[in-house]
Amino acid sequence: MKKIVLDTNAYSNLLSGANEVLDIIAVTDTVYMSIFVLGELYAGFKGGTKEKYNIKVLNNFLQKPTVKILNATNETAEFFALIKNQLKKIGKPIPVNDIWISAHTIESGSILVSYDNHFNSIENLRIWDS
Repeated sequence: MKKIVLDTNAYSNLLSGANEVLDIIAVTDTVYMSIFVLGELYAGFKGGTKEKYNIKVLNNFLQKPTVKILNATNETAEFFALIKNQLKKIGKPIPVNDIWISAHTIESGSILVSYDNHFNSIENLRIWDS
């Protein structure tokens, strides 16, 4: 496996010691963190009691040579529009941030690592098979 995008819950499970997430990272060339995942993480940190510690751990993770941040581009927005429209047509809406994360995954040619089943409704999204 060459490239993955970690969803928020996959990153959280990684920190909890989830072996399946550790295993996939071990065989991956590039681990992408979507800017939208980072936003969700920072929001969670703000609501918790260990904000500074969690930010330090995240920053250490982001400094790893195989980890890269995906920022939104015009192409990301185009994929977002396609996904949102496709989900609307089939009547299966998902959270907006998850549409952005899906757009990043498709745009980067990656596999999404997530524990959320609602991603299964998105056409052309490659999803990790835990």
